[in-house]
Amino acid sequence: MSLIVLDHLEKSYGTVSALRDLSLQVPEGCLYGLLGPNGAGKTTTLRILATLLAPDLGDVRIAGLDALKDQRDVRRLIGYVAQEVAIDKILTGRELLELQGDLYHLRPKQRNQRIDELNEMLGMNAWIDRRCGTYSGGMRRRLDLAAGLLHRPQLLILDEPTVGLDIESRAVIWNVLRDLRDQGTTVLLSTHYLEEVEALADRMAIIDAGTVIAEGTPNELKKRLGGDRVTLRVREFSNEQEAETIRDLLQPLDGVQNIVINRSQGHSLNLVVDGEQVLPRLRLCLEDAGLPVFALAQSRPSLDDVYLQATGRTLMDAELAIAGQRDPKQERKQAMR
Repeated sequence: MSLIVLDHLEKSYGTVSALRDLSLQVPEGCLYGLLGPNGAGKTTTLRILATLLAPDLGDVRIAGLDALKDQRDVRRLIGYVAQEVAIDKILTGRELLELQGDLYHLRPKQRNQRIDELNEMLGMNAWIDRRCGTYSGGMRRRLDLAAGLLHRPQLLILDEPTVGLDIESRAVIWNVLRDLRDQGTTVLLSTHYLEEVEALADRMAIIDAGTVIAEGTPNELKKRLGGDRVTLRVREFSNEQEAETIRDLLQPLDGVQNIVINRSQGHSLNLVVDGEQVLPRLRLCLEDAGLPVFALAQSRPSLDDVYLQATGRTLMDAELAIAGQRDPKQERKQAMR
């Protein structure tokens, strides 16, 4: 059964299109990852789910409720932890959670019992009674997560929950998310860390340019590539014409299933191959054509390979491209909406 159903979402900020016909279903009781570069539309999607933003077009349903109409009921079901941590620096961590519990209309005994549970779960005993202004980034993130979990939400929404965290805080949060999933809470998190999705997600979607380009379990997505990945360079930096010539030369070879030219990395070629004898055939074919092999490497498929095959660029390349296109004035306007 799907707890979340997003149907043909569209969202634009002025002339910038953030979501383009995005559709997605998240099963109940799973840990679901949204993977994509910064600027792909992940935060916009999560803010729509958290009822903080309305799409221009499309339908949003959470636990059978229309999230665009039944916002009050939906908010009782969800916990939302935003990417930017905003906590009062004067209050202690415990005082902040007590205030949060009062806003949720929890009875004092129930509230205090829940704070003690979260204090233990997130390892906050040593500092929860200190003022928040003294907290490190990892402490603030744990406290923010505790605030999102205080009312025992059916759905926990996390936007880039471990960005910039130390190894210890990251491990604590990963373990908490796994435990929540095992206890029946549906967890939806966005990230641009490949290893985070592989370590946590039961299912995942890859988002690029505001739309879903691949969906399934991490293993399913990698298996769809159908073989190993081979990265090939005939020289340190090739041009477009040479790369296309090599692609046309190698594509007919037995065992070569797909070839993508990675233009952002010196026009290297990324191949999906099947079979143990493909590499010797590649070398022989290139030698017969008088083309030297500068670099040739074979590896098992990764999620970055899935993204590369779907878009023709790696996640890092996509992040750099999006960063170069950002308009600081437009971003400030979006943040104020």
